[in-house]
Amino acid sequence: MNLEHLEQLLNKFSNTIDIHFFIFNLIVATILSLVLGQFYIRFGNAVANRKKFSSNFIPLALTTVLIITIVKSSIALSLGLVGALSIVRFRAAIKDPEELIYLFLVISIGLATGANYPILATIAVSLILVLLFLNYKIQSRSAYTNENTLYVNISSDSTDMQAMLKVVKENMDYVELKRMDRMSSGIDVTFICKASSIEAITTMQDAIVSFSSNTTVSVVDQPDLIV
Repeated sequence: MNLEHLEQLLNKFSNTIDIHFFIFNLIVATILSLVLGQFYIRFGNAVANRKKFSSNFIPLALTTVLIITIVKSSIALSLGLVGALSIVRFRAAIKDPEELIYLFLVISIGLATGANYPILATIAVSLILVLLFLNYKIQSRSAYTNENTLYVNISSDSTDMQAMLKVVKENMDYVELKRMDRMSSGIDVTFICKASSIEAITTMQDAIVSFSSNTTVSVVDQPDLIV
């Protein structure tokens, strides 16, 4: 290849692709992929090595930018890319659906920036990360809510409901009255509670039983309850 032919290729490249905008797109894709990787490391739920997995985000995004930038200027190149990809087989195992979601996000960053939509990519990724963060908070709260949930049933000939409720609240992290039956022989009351430790449950039982010799306390673990 002589110098004249190389110059013709460079001129053709510069006429079809704005090199400055191409570099800008690469920078935007790098920043967005880096932010997405840090978000995945911090808030991801996958059990795999998230730091190692996220290290692939930037190369994947930049490769996608390069491919889209090249093929968008030529139908022949785009058809050739389809033919080339049809003989490539990817056998990397995706162990967690969450990994696939983040891979699609990285590819989307590359597609948007490669198609000269860096602002759209920035807005979309920002909005998606906000939604993912809210979903993370909701899931974390739900996981905490469903953890260590207990049925506490108190049956006693004592009718001092306020004293019993005070003891339960002092020892339980969460207390919700579900049922209370007032009978001629006393009361039967059921709470949904959350306890931080076995010691807290034991302390509560001892305090309630001390109200009367005819008082019984039953504690049943119900982790599937939503409170």
